[in-house]
Amino acid sequence: MNVAVERKPLRADAARNVDKIISAARQCFREYGPEVPLQTIAETAGVGPATLFRNFADKEQLVLAALNRQLRLHVDPVIDDALSGHDAAAGLFSVIDALMTAASEDANLLGAVAGRRQLLTGITGGLIESVGVLLGRGQGQGTLREDISLTDLFRLLAMLIGVVDTMEPGSDAWRRPVALIEDAIRTERPRRPLPAQSPLPGLQLA
Repeated sequence: MNVAVERKPLRADAARNVDKIISAARQCFREYGPEVPLQTIAETAGVGPATLFRNFADKEQLVLAALNRQLRLHVDPVIDDALSGHDAAAGLFSVIDALMTAASEDANLLGAVAGRRQLLTGITGGLIESVGVLLGRGQGQGTLREDISLTDLFRLLAMLIGVVDTMEPGSDAWRRPVALIEDAIRTERPRRPLPAQSPLPGLQLA
């Protein structure tokens, strides 16, 4: 996946530092939450603050890089399988499942970015192109509604990513809203029960 900030090729030692910083960022965000100071991340990575800021101008750029790496590792292979498969609708929802799994596992990374719009712009280049291909194929196969546009799907993905704010990090509570979206955009509603309801943290609703 492409991120908003293009990077020049790095020397081997610089690339190792970037890898250590990104790994430390994911660890620190998980342990301390989205407000973790960059100084803590640098110390966890075993680098000085100057090294961190030489590679990442601010926390948002570091978050984008960390999320981008997770997408490359865990979502890109699913996209490749989906694009080579015969059932475009099934492939599309396998990609959405992989994206939501990554978002749930790194919920505190998402929470560190104040505005979702810039975040989505930063990580969705290749993802949206692939989703568009799968949408078009599914519509051609008659399994996805013809009146759904790529803009609709982009907004639905943004809504689903927002679900992460309503659940515990690492939870699979996103599966129920994803199933509801699937029901809405398939031409025929899948014959299966909805995934189990998960409670909202700190709230008790029917």
